[in-house]
Amino acid sequence: MALKFKASETFWKRFYALAPDQKESVRKKWEIFKENPFDPRLGTHMINRFSSVVGSSIFSVVIEANLRVLFSRDRDVIYTITIGTHDLYK
Repeated sequence: MALKFKASETFWKRFYALAPDQKESVRKKWEIFKENPFDPRLGTHMINRFSSVVGSSIFSVVIEANLRVLFSRDRDVIYTITIGTHDLYK
């Protein structure tokens, strides 16, 4: 099954606000993510608190030590929600 990807406006605003080296880290991880969002190299894990609030599974991908991307999945569509530090979890 080929995955489709959709990113929120919030994701793009936050992405373009990142430092150049952070953007490069995101691009490198994207190469892995687009093949398999659950690849072990990404450290993908469910954020239970968010998932219970919105009623669907919300996942986090580790980009760097304190940089994460949050996303959800609906069948073959991956929705990239936002990007930022651990403060996203608050």
